[in-house]
Amino acid sequence: MSEVRFTVEHEWLRLEADGLITVGITTYAQEALGDVVFVQLPEPGTYGAGQEVATLESVKAASNITMPLDGEVVEVNAALESSPELVNDDALNGGWFFRMRPSDAGQFGELLDAAAYLNLTQANA
Repeated sequence: MSEVRFTVEHEWLRLEADGLITVGITTYAQEALGDVVFVQLPEPGTYGAGQEVATLESVKAASNITMPLDGEVVEVNAALESSPELVNDDALNGGWFFRMRPSDAGQFGELLDAAAYLNLTQANA
C-alpha cells in the first residue's frame, strides 16, 4: 500500500512505487469548498514549497493549491480540465491534481500522518 501524508493546507500526498508523489486535496477540503466548477492545473516545471501552483473554483469560493514540497511537477491530471467535479466525486483517487518528483524525498516524512491530520481537522471542527 502506498504511504499517504497530509499538509495543514488540506492537501494529501501519496508516495507511489515509482518514487513520484501524487498530490490532491482532502475530502475535508473539498467538502468545505462545495461543488468544484473549475480547476487550473500547474505547468510542468520546478517549484518551491509554498509556491501557488494551481487554482480551484467552487460554488462557494476560489482557492489556491500550493506546492507542498520543493520539486518538479512532472504530470497533471488533464481529466480535471473537462471534469472538475472529479475533485468532489473522488478526491483521493480520480480527483488528483499533479504528480511531482521531490527535490528532497526526506521532506515527505516530515508531513502530517493520518492521525495528526485527523487531530488537525477535529481541532478545526
